[in-house]
Amino acid sequence: MSKDDTTFQLLARARAGDASALDTLFARYLPPLRRWASGRLPRWARDMSDTQDLVQDTLLQTFKRIESFEPRNEGALQAYLRQAVMNRIRDEIRRRQRRPESSALDSQQPDETPSPLEQAIGQQAIERYEAALLRLQEEDRELVIGRIELGLSYGELADAVGKPSPEAARKAAQRALLRLIEEMNRGG
Repeated sequence: MSKDDTTFQLLARARAGDASALDTLFARYLPPLRRWASGRLPRWARDMSDTQDLVQDTLLQTFKRIESFEPRNEGALQAYLRQAVMNRIRDEIRRRQRRPESSALDSQQPDETPSPLEQAIGQQAIERYEAALLRLQEEDRELVIGRIELGLSYGELADAVGKPSPEAARKAAQRALLRLIEEMNRGG
């Protein structure tokens, strides 16, 4: 088996039970997904789970069901895995917000459809957005992710980032979005 095998070739082998192909897929996708997910699990939810552990666990769970995955193009697996990680992050945040019970996350059914963000602005713009997001200060990044990606209300956002009121969270989120726009314009 070569490092140059395509994802399609590796998937076919993995689905046929080739453990080394599965190991190669895991090694190929884990580092970029860890980089992508870095900073997406807000600081206030991290005490429950480390982002890197969350990514690794999501990949393990997803690859256990690899035989049911049908790729449509070369980037399909990466998009599928990214969506599974994002779903897992959302689940972790929801669980953290509910707090009372500590139960295992169900990552058995990741949403296979593109997120509204991916549909609306396309892959290239997502890459510019993600690069700009990483250049923001941590609080700004948390505000943007909480409001835009997770759809938190201003009240939920205020609780999540420690703002005194929904109005304070709204103003802080607006400023963070303006800084994000500046970074996106600067970066591309």
